[in-house]
Amino acid sequence: MTKLSVNINKIATLRNARGGNVPDVQQVAVDCEQFGAQGITVHPRPDERHIRYNDVRLLKPLVTTELNIEGYPSAPFIALVKEVKPRQVTLVPDPPGALTSSAGWDTLKNHDFLVEVIGEFKTHGIRTSIFVGTDPKIIEGAAKTGTDRVELYTEPYATGYPANRDAAIAPFVKAAELARELGLDLNAGHDLDLQNLRWFKQQIPWLREVSIGHALISDALYYGLQNTIQMYLRQLRD
Repeated sequence: MTKLSVNINKIATLRNARGGNVPDVQQVAVDCEQFGAQGITVHPRPDERHIRYNDVRLLKPLVTTELNIEGYPSAPFIALVKEVKPRQVTLVPDPPGALTSSAGWDTLKNHDFLVEVIGEFKTHGIRTSIFVGTDPKIIEGAAKTGTDRVELYTEPYATGYPANRDAAIAPFVKAAELARELGLDLNAGHDLDLQNLRWFKQQIPWLREVSIGHALISDALYYGLQNTIQMYLRQLRD
């Protein structure tokens, strides 16, 4: 079964808006696992506008499923990951001031940099994943970095899904097939939701993991967190 990793950045955004510790980010992570999530994702940014570096440290002993830390591999980020030693680190090419992830790596131009960073994480026993688009050359470049997985950037799929789901999924299926041929495991994330998740999984059944935050937390405002997590899990099971 494809695992659901819940990105809890938005919980931290809400907490930070008022100060204090409401909602409690650590408790929400524990609750997500109890409600069925098979992983917790966090994306600490340099300005700590949502998840803070210390949140990550506090989460490590609490998360019993799989902790996935996303981020741009700056020196402070690399130091944090090596300190915490999550089960997985997902490398994204976001510049420091980016609002959200909006593109995958150019694995050709950044080959040497990625090889160095991935090699460093692997010496600490941390599984690595690279955030990428669907360009076959980029997928091939990812395979040459030594990464364990790639995470497909699914915003173009989500945008195209309402008009033509077959056309929207087509490049992702090709990219997923190529990644599998190259020996890469596959994750996916960005703008996946209750409307488009099932079709994505049905067309790429060997998908290992999806990381979902904004849509899931938004849905939880209406359906409740426990019910929402179960709703997403059903999309991945059916």
